[in-house]
Amino acid sequence: MAPIQIPAEWDDNGLILFEEFCELIRTPQRTVRDWRRRGVGPRWTRFQGVGRLYITVAEARRFLASATVPRTGPRTEVRSDA
Repeated sequence: MAPIQIPAEWDDNGLILFEEFCELIRTPQRTVRDWRRRGVGPRWTRFQGVGRLYITVAEARRFLASATVPRTGPRTEVRSDA
């Protein structure tokens, strides 16, 4: 599976609709709404406080960078001998 990336040519000041962002990160809208409710998702805005949700391209990049922490060292598995 290819990594999720925002195209380099997208302007950081550009806007992405909530639905477009969910498609871009291949995550159900319900999950992203839950992130928002818990305060762990990206920051959204509405024009004049009403209407559709938008996110800036810069915020989408920030969120994806913070959500994808590179692993260091070999991966270990925890086994339970119950």
